[in-house]
Amino acid sequence: MAPNTINEIWYACYGSNIREERFMCYINGGTPPGAVRNFKGCTDKTKPKKSKKISIPHEMYFAKESVTWNGGGICFLKPKKDENVETLGRTYLITSNQFKDLVRQELKFDGEIIIDFEKLIEDGEYNCMTNGRYGLLLYLGEIEGRPVVSFTSEKFMKDEINQPNQTYLSTIIKGLKEIYQLSDDAIVEYFSDKLGVKDWEIEKDLPGIISEINN
Repeated sequence: MAPNTINEIWYACYGSNIREERFMCYINGGTPPGAVRNFKGCTDKTKPKKSKKISIPHEMYFAKESVTWNGGGICFLKPKKDENVETLGRTYLITSNQFKDLVRQELKFDGEIIIDFEKLIEDGEYNCMTNGRYGLLLYLGEIEGRPVVSFTSEKFMKDEINQPNQTYLSTIIKGLKEIYQLSDDAIVEYFSDKLGVKDWEIEKDLPGIISEINN
């Protein structure tokens, strides 16, 4: 697959973008519910053609302090693949240019983003910005002949583990409920072993967050 033939990408997300309303702020621009940051949006504001579930074989964790989410931790994937791990994700079929705009917004970078999609597919990963918060692109295979790509930090930030704020976690849970038929107990179980939730105060709040969503 040559670079100029890759016009569409399945963007695979695992955090708050699982909720379509939240993800569309990256496409259209705007401020997501519960967040404090306004997003510029993509140059091309065409809605994704399709969306599908995906299981990602990388462990998810919460780290850093996000200004967007009031200082709470945000989702990352450990860069090393682990076939024993199942992170629940969602894919959106968008153009490669929309994907570049998405990465630019995640990196809070105004310059040109260079992505060699052919090298990404060949190597399984591609670092488009060293020390960028989400600079490491991960190739997760293909769906319907198009590459599936996610992104994370180039290193596992074990020293920056931080619990998410309730609004951020609630956004992810709402997204999971959109596309997965999970019981409330299954959602609690899914998050309770994640770094940044396990043994943090937010772990005790999980049932209450889910109950509030249900009401």
